[in-house]
Amino acid sequence: MTAQAGICAEPNLHAYYLMLDILPGQYRAVTEALTTVPTLWQGLATRYPDANFSGLVAIGSDAWDELYPHARPNELTSFPAQHQGQRVAPDTPFDLFFQLRSDRLDVAYIAMQEVMALLAKRVELKDERQGFRYLDCRDMTGFVDGTENPQGPDRAQVALVQEGLFIDGSYVHVQHYQHRMARWEKLKVNAQEAIYGRTKADNIEYESADKAPTAHTKRTSLKDEQGHSLEILRQSMPWGSANAQGLVFISCCNTPRHFTRMLDNMFVPDVQGHFDHLTLFTQAQTGAAFFAPSQEWLSSKGGLNKP
Repeated sequence: MTAQAGICAEPNLHAYYLMLDILPGQYRAVTEALTTVPTLWQGLATRYPDANFSGLVAIGSDAWDELYPHARPNELTSFPAQHQGQRVAPDTPFDLFFQLRSDRLDVAYIAMQEVMALLAKRVELKDERQGFRYLDCRDMTGFVDGTENPQGPDRAQVALVQEGLFIDGSYVHVQHYQHRMARWEKLKVNAQEAIYGRTKADNIEYESADKAPTAHTKRTSLKDEQGHSLEILRQSMPWGSANAQGLVFISCCNTPRHFTRMLDNMFVPDVQGHFDHLTLFTQAQTGAAFFAPSQEWLSSKGGLNKP
């Protein structure tokens, strides 16, 4: 099988993110349309070789059974919402998620136009975001994002299902965060660094003993009972407008359990009452769970020869 290139792609300069819901009575037509997506991705990459284009389509938990009723990824479930007072990570399901990334903004835009033409009159656009690289891969808070990401061949090992019917697919979780920048910018740099657990200018992580129990890097660096790291591959990018800034957070993993555990550790206070204090300075507006199947799964309608 062949994984969609967007799952393990290296960072790009630009991205468009689309959240779509399928219109009533259009599921069969959408399944048919998705068979052409691998060819669409390859065509864009071939036509614009300097753009380093990569595409990704993922199917929402609620829509999967309508599109591919004969088989379902074993762990595909709804988004693991969190509600801790004013700190909220909501479940806002969508049927389809498209990630269109490129080193040329015009090519990313062309890809978006082609996706919308492919699905015209079959879907409703629910959310659209434009992502971009900010400085040297920093979040809008000023800190480098994705420092702990797996590198090289480890990216595929972490992000892709390794065996079975859904090999080379990936469990994808997407959140649109809006940062509380006015509140954040009132903090002194050393206070911001304590919240992250690393230095701001040169991106040096604190020693574990020097991190506060509420530090973002401490709350999100998790291990299982055997001491193995519970990793995810982040494909996040900042977004911004004249009056709002944030992050499109994207997790790709061979299991949804790692993301769920990470989100729990960020939001749910431990026995000492500690939680990730970064959640005091950013608010998740959306949260949705998807599965991104292999190219062969898409092109064969999930292995079926007939519509």
